[in-house]
Amino acid sequence: IRAGVDTAQTDGWVTGAILIAGVVLAMAGILIHLVGTRIIHAVFPPVVTGAVVMLIGFGLAFVVADTYWGQDHWVALITMTFVFIVMVAFRGFIGRIAVLLGLIFGFALSWVLDKTVGQITSVLPSQNLRDANGQPCDAEGTYCVATAFPHDRVSFASVESADWFGLPQMHAPDFKMSAILLVLPAVIALIAENTGHVKAVGEMTRTDLDPMIGRTIFADGVGTVVTSSVGGAPTTTYAENIGVMAATRIYSTAAYYIAALIAILFGLCPKFGALIAATPGGVLGGVTVILYGMIGLLGAKIWIENRVDFADPVNMVPAGAGIILAIGPVVHPISEDFTLEGIALGTIVVLVGYHLLRQITDRMPGPAPAVAS
Repeated sequence: IRAGVDTAQTDGWVTGAILIAGVVLAMAGILIHLVGTRIIHAVFPPVVTGAVVMLIGFGLAFVVADTYWGQDHWVALITMTFVFIVMVAFRGFIGRIAVLLGLIFGFALSWVLDKTVGQITSVLPSQNLRDANGQPCDAEGTYCVATAFPHDRVSFASVESADWFGLPQMHAPDFKMSAILLVLPAVIALIAENTGHVKAVGEMTRTDLDPMIGRTIFADGVGTVVTSSVGGAPTTTYAENIGVMAATRIYSTAAYYIAALIAILFGLCPKFGALIAATPGGVLGGVTVILYGMIGLLGAKIWIENRVDFADPVNMVPAGAGIILAIGPVVHPISEDFTLEGIALGTIVVLVGYHLLRQITDRMPGPAPAVAS
């Protein structure tokens, strides 16, 4: 698969590779469920789990910085402040839906600003593409980038043109060994990410959810197989949703069953999808900076409650390196067509680095070396 080539054939190869990865992920979930949580505790001790949870949250910081905040930094700042105040000043139901209220408030504020102060000049992803000479170009890439231009903060043009009901476009997967081999390493990161997410929810709910890790990973794999079999995107547990749980303090599974059914119905309504897509980037910046930050700090909470010793370089070195790689996000090319970067790269470094250093220190005589202060 060559980078930048998007055809029906390559789409089939990509979804076929993702489907195989989903099968492997589901099998890993079954194994973990049968063997028990001891394998999770051995592979993901608290220092690793906390680091993975932290890098999942902080590793999304670049999305806020590069994509959302700059589209309208004042609306982002005001929306963030609004959510802060609602979360703290209001108890009960109002406080629990502070994020939703923040989205509505920011949307309304953006519309009012369009009507009162006029358009804003900023960069929107994949819009107003220009090459190095300032000439319009078609395909976003190294020599064709989005540039700033005056625009409304809120545009309902796509909402007006969208249909009320529609089915998604589907296509069958195809299987190419080179594509499969490129995707399979991501399974390692997905197992660690799922484990980190379950641990994060367990910390929020003060419940031992470790027995659920195997079935969570299995369900993630099965969901990916189902979606990719008809040309859909892979599924996974989303850090954003966990951030919403942390913000709202609503953990009821019944609520998420209902939310899933509603999401399916909304997925059949292109007009609703267009409305969601019309949310101004500045508003998303103000909300996501809170959600991602709360996830990251849950990782620190895991460290504190398990009394992780960071005087031990086996704990400090891989955790610190992995978090920096995720926050970067650092890109590490594996081949011409495949790279590890950001959260995936950071997760692998934390996981492999910790166990490598632990094996080395366990074989060395005497105490582990201390970190210089």
